Amino acid sequence: MAELTIEKVETRILDVPLIRPHGFATTTATAQPILLVTVTLENGVVGFGEGVVPGGPWWGGESVETMQAIIEGYLAPVMIGRPVNQLSGILNDFEKVVANDRFAKAAVDVAMHDAWARALNVPLSDLLGGAFRDELDVTWALGVLPLDQAIAEVEERIASHGHKSFKLKMGSGDPAVDTQRIAELVEALRDKVGFRIDVNARWDRLTALRYLPRLAEAGVELFEQPTPAHDLDTLREITTRIGVPVMADESVCSPADALAVVKKQAADVIALKTTKVGGLREATKVAAIAEAGGLACHGATSLEGPFGTAASLHFAAATPAVSFGTELFGPMLLKETYVTEDLVYADGVVKVPEGPGTGLEPDWDKINHFTRK
Repeated sequence: MAELTIEKVETRILDVPLIRPHGFATTTATAQPILLVTVTLENGVVGFGEGVVPGGPWWGGESVETMQAIIEGYLAPVMIGRPVNQLSGILNDFEKVVANDRFAKAAVDVAMHDAWARALNVPLSDLLGGAFRDELDVTWALGVLPLDQAIAEVEERIASHGHKSFKLKMGSGDPAVDTQRIAELVEALRDKVGFRIDVNARWDRLTALRYLPRLAEAGVELFEQPTPAHDLDTLREITTRIGVPVMADESVCSPADALAVVKKQAADVIALKTTKVGGLREATKVAAIAEAGGLACHGATSLEGPFGTAASLHFAAATPAVSFGTELFGPMLLKETYVTEDLVYADGVVKVPEGPGTGLEPDWDKINHFTRK
């Protein structure tokens, strides 16, 4: 199968403006840096992957710059000259040269899956067991915004895209003020749509136990990672005491992490980002562990662009364990796209793109425009 041999691996950093500033617990982004990875096979087929972290290295310790260095200096030499359909062996050999760096590994994992699927002329989901659904629910996430701006954005997104669920970022300000802001927003609109919060692991135990009951009373439907990633005991206490489902995000960056959460009964849902766990193969392991332990999985995002988002959509479409919807909205947050036909979002869902691989084709003029000089 010489035509499936990986001939070259290339990377470039894109800086893509956002439609509005997006606030996290510790930073605010106005543009999304994306490491675009291409894997070219000897038969000329090209696969695409994206290295993306939400808002920069504050989240997982990686950045587009570190990913580029790791891929070009260490991962690409393991890949070049090997058949892409021997992907499991390539990924296994990654562990001999690079520890952790899961976002970087995810970028090349997706690019190899995409190239392999395109070479076979099948959808990427076929390599993951085959799709059993062609669309998925999408929650829209608001950054940290003043109340009036947040209400306006929720109402605009309901009208424009039919979103039925919204995630609200917290953790950057005074907990009392933050809680009051969120409670007022939820109470104003809870009859129209559902709301969940994401504290990005920034509250300690006492802060969480003080303010989460107030948010539960206001009608918040899900708490995402209110407390530090390592503290599964507190996460379990919140899960068992407050009566609102809890989602683990920062606490689950590997299959071993997922197993630890299951053993501790520390959450009800796992935020499954194909990026943070190291790619589609590792995501499959996390999903299996969660499913065996009775936890739901949520198709979460690192604010990937179109290629990374499409890969996660194919994964979710083929994985029954992803039973708690998705927030795969990344491309909608970008001011412009860099594919010829973008993903289709409407009526609160996103369509899984059709065609070989991810089903998306690059717009090289736009890619060149966004490429960091």
